[in-house]
Amino acid sequence: MTSGASVVGRIGELIHPTRGENGPGEVRLSIRGGTEIYLAHSREPLSAGTRVLVVEWRGARAVDVVPWTDLPGTH
Repeated sequence: MTSGASVVGRIGELIHPTRGENGPGEVRLSIRGGTEIYLAHSREPLSAGTRVLVVEWRGARAVDVVPWTDLPGTH
């Protein structure tokens, strides 16, 4: 099982939209050469396909995310 330290700071993509305070979505993260799916909580609703940054690990395969935009020239 992945620890919180290895998840926080990762960038992923929402595969199911978040609904802000009304419920989580799902984020796909690249970890250990594969991908894993986590429940993704956010303050504001975010659409599927949004790139997000994991800012907190809630345990039990759940994380807090914020929208992420790559810096110019880094992606």
